[in-house]
Amino acid sequence: MVSRVRVWLNRTYAENVFFMDQLRRNPSDRAVEIHATHGDPDSPVLAAADTAELEPENLSPAGYVEYALDQCARRGIDVFVPRLHQSAIVAHRAEFEAAGTAVLAPPPEAVAVFHDKVIAYEAVQAIGVPVPPWYRVRSEDELVAAVEELEAGGHKACFKPASGAGGVGFRVITRTPFSLMQLSGFPSPYVPLDLVLEALRQAEEPVDWLVMPRLEQPEVSVDCLTGPDNRVRLAVGRTKNGRRRGFTLHEQWLDPARHIAESFGLHYLSNIQFRMFGDRPVLMDVNTRPAGGLHQLSLCGVNAPWAAVQLALGEDPGEVVPPFLGQDYTVVSGLRPLRPVSLPQQRPETTDPLPAVPAPPSAEPADSVGSAAQALPL
Repeated sequence: MVSRVRVWLNRTYAENVFFMDQLRRNPSDRAVEIHATHGDPDSPVLAAADTAELEPENLSPAGYVEYALDQCARRGIDVFVPRLHQSAIVAHRAEFEAAGTAVLAPPPEAVAVFHDKVIAYEAVQAIGVPVPPWYRVRSEDELVAAVEELEAGGHKACFKPASGAGGVGFRVITRTPFSLMQLSGFPSPYVPLDLVLEALRQAEEPVDWLVMPRLEQPEVSVDCLTGPDNRVRLAVGRTKNGRRRGFTLHEQWLDPARHIAESFGLHYLSNIQFRMFGDRPVLMDVNTRPAGGLHQLSLCGVNAPWAAVQLALGEDPGEVVPPFLGQDYTVVSGLRPLRPVSLPQQRPETTDPLPAVPAPPSAEPADSVGSAAQALPL
């Protein structure tokens, strides 16, 4: 009899409720039990898990590794999918393996390269993958010089943190003075240069930004599955152009993504993003973790989360080829159940985690949240 697989996702994105759904609906018909931890008691991933636990707050990276090792030992975790403190966790991979847990993440060298976007751009450029012009900025004068040089070339300047995930901190610089126009409608990523410079003058600590031209659509996120042998098993591009989403297998996107994944050993699941700079694709970002939109590959008949778990368990799924490409689609919010009781007001002031509890039945949810995105055809 084949044993069940116990998978742990720590403090992950709400969209990964779909990652969990796919693990349970795996084509091998293997029993999967999912443990989830989070700092937010109302995270939908806690409700979607078989067992759930609140994480202790304010742990150092080293302290979090000790907490994670204890979780794996107590919960009998077979595969750990870390997001929070990924760098610290992969540095202790041998200790997790000794506890019987496979860590579904790249080796520490690969994680370190792509933690800092400047180091990442330099490393990727060195292997021949095109990157956009970029400037590392830590001061007011450096920002002005970078913006003026980009604008002189006919580009619109934008900036984002040199380290960070997703679109957090991304802003587009404008010369338009602040006015009521910025206060009408929805919040905009555009910020007047004079306000940014004033904020830098008043800042107590230097910033660490990457300034670059604003890149054009389409945006293509290539989801890759790479084995510990550095060979890519799966590469599918998800396209984004405004509201419209779709899929591509065009080599102008897939070839550089495979090259990056194989050259740097981005084992298991990674997400490599490109946009257009003029008439050619250039690298935008590399994520050493599963993308929040990875589940959308199910529209192409692919279960990437399960193929990754198989690889982590030493069961090579071989080359994973989409049997078809799904039709264009859009993403809308959907409802997901929450645990019956919201905990923050009732939780005592302590750093001890609450005991693990089974997730509530989803047939009659006591509450729901629209934070998880579902794909619908256009």
